Amino acid sequence: MRRKGYNSRRVAIIGLTKNGQRLAQQILDHPETGYRLSAIYDDRTLDRIEKTYHRYIDGNVKDGVEHAKNNEFDVVYIALPITAEKRIKDILYLLGDTTANVQLVPDLFIYSLMKARMSHVGEIQTISVYDNPMQGASAALKRAEDIILSLTILMLIAVPLIVIAIVIKCTSRGPILFKQDRYGLDGKRIKVWKFRSMTVTDNGAKVVQATKGDARITPFGGFLRRTSLDELPQFFNALKGDMSVVGPRPHAVAHNEDYRKRVDYYMLRHKVKPGITGGHK
Repeated sequence: MRRKGYNSRRVAIIGLTKNGQRLAQQILDHPETGYRLSAIYDDRTLDRIEKTYHRYIDGNVKDGVEHAKNNEFDVVYIALPITAEKRIKDILYLLGDTTANVQLVPDLFIYSLMKARMSHVGEIQTISVYDNPMQGASAALKRAEDIILSLTILMLIAVPLIVIAIVIKCTSRGPILFKQDRYGLDGKRIKVWKFRSMTVTDNGAKVVQATKGDARITPFGGFLRRTSLDELPQFFNALKGDMSVVGPRPHAVAHNEDYRKRVDYYMLRHKVKPGITGGHK
């Protein structure tokens, strides 16, 4: 199925060193791994790079980071020599503003990196630096918990949901539900549901944060916001799979884009699903 393109991951390699070439060849020779080589980035000119891989060269390292920020890759492998410590550190810092899984291709056994774990592509060993902590059985168990909890809670709050919906409709003009774009797992956009508590439904490049005494908040909306009852429809998001019952709270896309500029490694919070409760490991 992977050879036919199903269940595949887009891969970029930064640094076409000997290890980078070996990694690229392993990916090309073994499509059954599910990896698809999308691009290679290297600061050298083409005349200093093996001709075999010229068609995959898509620019320099800076270009690679920018493409990763645009969610063009699922996995980014850094194949620079370990002696280029500062260079690797700078690249890791920049890639901390992406949602790509980032892995190092070591030319030494540096398995003692904090929070890193070993992985491999064919015969090439790599070190995972930024990765999704919920994989395999853990991810399946987490999803099962979300489904059971969401269904149970929705059955318990069915009547309050109906009552709140009726009151919103009777006390102010506009839709009952407010659906806003936010970033979900791996930085993919999702629609987060809330009961409408304001007279506006901002969902663009500029979202004005509500403040105390905000005239846009409806009388009943103020009650919903104080009691957090406006968040209850998000159990439908959790049931659908866009969110989890427990996880980091998602922010409006406009706010998220602002925070990622101010907080180092902010985008790493999107390596897990956003949650309703706001807690995360």
